[in-house]
Amino acid sequence: MAKVKLTKNELKRQKDMLKRFQRYLPTLVLKKQQLQMVIRQVEAEVNRKLAEQKRLTDDLMQWVAVFGEDLSLEDLVSISGISTDTGNIAGIDIPVFEGIEFDQKEWDLFRYPLWVDAGVQRLKELLALDAEIRVLEKQKELIEEELRITTQRVNLFEKVKIPEAKENIRMIRIYLGDQQTAAVVRGKIAKSNIVEV
Repeated sequence: MAKVKLTKNELKRQKDMLKRFQRYLPTLVLKKQQLQMVIRQVEAEVNRKLAEQKRLTDDLMQWVAVFGEDLSLEDLVSISGISTDTGNIAGIDIPVFEGIEFDQKEWDLFRYPLWVDAGVQRLKELLALDAEIRVLEKQKELIEEELRITTQRVNLFEKVKIPEAKENIRMIRIYLGDQQTAAVVRGKIAKSNIVEV
């Protein structure tokens, strides 16, 4: 704990600091709660997207198994770009998935089976889900980092700054009270000395 001056000005400064800390702390606690809630929402969204991705993958694998052909749909479709926007959650910027663009190659209709059209469409859906999941995981990562920083600040205020300011105020009041008592005693001694003379 830093040494504080034992003066009335320092007492006022410490009281002002305590007021500021106590006014700012509820805002930090609210931000912490909001970040925790958003993390839970993002996790739920990721889990929902993963379940949908698994369902689509299983569906696609059934098609490939049924037709038993050795085809690589990845050669026909590739991602040309992922578009994201910037959102704001509790004062931090996070990426928001907007959409995905594909580069689709033409295929020979006589060489490829009929189900390739539907398979390519499923593959596009899978790639879009994968991109969206990656953006959501990046959101979660950024929000978790902000939550860590906010939690540290809440702990700093609750466990260090507010108790420190209260203790400084208590020490200054005791010192000033002692000084005032000493001044009264000195005044009475001086008065009694004057009366004796």
